[in-house]
Amino acid sequence: MSAIISSRERVFAGILLTSLSYFLFTVHDAAVKLLVATIPVWQVLFFRSLTILAGCALFGGPGLFRDAIRSPIVRPMFLRPFLILGAWLCYYSAARSLQLAELTTIYYAAPIIVTVLSVIVLKEFVPWTRWVAVFGGFAGVFIACDPAKLGFSLPVVLVLAAAFMWGTSIILLRKIAMQEKTIVQMILNNGFFLATAGVPLVWLWQTPDISQSLLLLGAGTLAGLAQFALFEGMRRAEASVIAPFEYTALVWAFVLGYLIWTDVPRLEVFVGASLIMTAGLLVVATEHRRGRVSE
Repeated sequence: MSAIISSRERVFAGILLTSLSYFLFTVHDAAVKLLVATIPVWQVLFFRSLTILAGCALFGGPGLFRDAIRSPIVRPMFLRPFLILGAWLCYYSAARSLQLAELTTIYYAAPIIVTVLSVIVLKEFVPWTRWVAVFGGFAGVFIACDPAKLGFSLPVVLVLAAAFMWGTSIILLRKIAMQEKTIVQMILNNGFFLATAGVPLVWLWQTPDISQSLLLLGAGTLAGLAQFALFEGMRRAEASVIAPFEYTALVWAFVLGYLIWTDVPRLEVFVGASLIMTAGLLVVATEHRRGRVSE
């Protein structure tokens, strides 16, 4: 019985950690939105990765980098940054042609992709309640964003590609999460971004002022904490369990939008947010009930 309780606690810890990570990522995105108005995206990505690696060195010491280079997950982990970088490039390329509501709605196909791939790749059993939560959460996003009628254009294909690459990266992370320490995964992940983003800076570099430097440091710190929470959450819960909780980022996005840019949410936003929170609570209640039945 104690093993069953421990397993249930791990799942709830995974849900809590991943929900925290999506909150931190949303705050990070708000900081990045402020930065990219004057600083190139590549420079933001470079400083973010540099800050995270400096934090890893501070807590783990220089020997940790040697461990990362010798890690057995170097090759599979090398694929994940390519997927994330591809998702970034597709997403921001499409952003030139689509409204934010349209971008958000299409991109949040990712949790559905994660759930489907968790069955195909990870061989997870997904009960019907999780499917309801995933599609219910997407319905909430759709209502909250109230997108215009979309055609099957190149920008739409780019956002769908970004969603697929992000979803695939989450599955890959779950697959390798148990094989290595979280901090080693963070070093490998951000080491790639540091090297990749550093090349365009030869032509795009802009010297930041004090406020921009502080914002860059803050964005990097938030991203590091968010990555740590996400990686740790993935070690504790199945991908299909935590997939619906990615939708909570939309709720935080609307809250921060109001606090920072005084964007007043429409009635549809509150209806959609209610559906999103209901979807998350459904997963929590289902996992709690499964645990009680197992006892």
